[in-house]
Amino acid sequence: MIQQNSPGVVAFIGIGTMGREMALNLAKAGHRVVAYDVRPVAAESLAAHGVAVAATIADAVTQADVAILMLPDTPDVESVIYGPDGLLGNPPTGRLVIDMSTIAPGSARKIHVDLKNVGVDFLDAPVSGGPLGAKNAELSIMVGGAASAFEKARHFLSAMGTTITHVGESGAGQTVKLCNQLICGINIQAICEALALGRAAGIDLQTMRTVLLGGSASSWMLDKLGLQMIAGDVSAGFRIDLMLKDLRLVAQQAQETSVPLPATALVTSQYLDAKAHGEGGNGNQALFLVYDRMSGQGRA
Repeated sequence: MIQQNSPGVVAFIGIGTMGREMALNLAKAGHRVVAYDVRPVAAESLAAHGVAVAATIADAVTQADVAILMLPDTPDVESVIYGPDGLLGNPPTGRLVIDMSTIAPGSARKIHVDLKNVGVDFLDAPVSGGPLGAKNAELSIMVGGAASAFEKARHFLSAMGTTITHVGESGAGQTVKLCNQLICGINIQAICEALALGRAAGIDLQTMRTVLLGGSASSWMLDKLGLQMIAGDVSAGFRIDLMLKDLRLVAQQAQETSVPLPATALVTSQYLDAKAHGEGGNGNQALFLVYDRMSGQGRA
């Protein structure tokens, strides 16, 4: 049984940009973390920080109170759940699985049912806050699933985030995350348009950004990504490719619920333009390069 507010054993599956920092924060909080990744070198890089490394998923969860997943897309999560070495046949000892990836809400609901049938609690708990939020343990975590499972998970989630909210039944966490990504994508697009217009009129963009941050147009995206757009910094935090994946899931959810999302469709086409120009590995702020091309004011 999971002991509330006591250190536990965490099997962490998926040691990417976000997962690495989240696993480290769990270890810093006193939990014993066992890491697994399909790329062994990714998990092994945590060994120097006191994190144990497992060769298989089954090995990772043998003594775990909870298995936490942080993976790129729906098929990756489904493979970890349903694969021959997966959690459906090899559940953690504590009978709790938390998926912190961003995946299709329908898939989350199916996984919930299938794990419940073998006596395992499942929470979909995607996050917002990006690599910096992961590093600083300041993620916003939106959780779908049973309230009782949420209470069991809260102690682990608090090691990774500061805003931890139970938003409803299974799949609700993923739906809220997709709404978050919809807003983020359109916000980034709006910032790109404002910067392109200001630049064309000869306005100093740093000055304009400072003014906008003091008014009703202020946002986290303008503060963080706007600075990078102006500087021409396309370094990857949250990548174009990952936002495209999330926007695909938004469109899928919109079709299933018959909700028109015209602004989302437009920004998705611009992300596709960025990918078509080889920019999929760049950070989200690289959407501004699409506006460089459209306005004919590209950087030298």
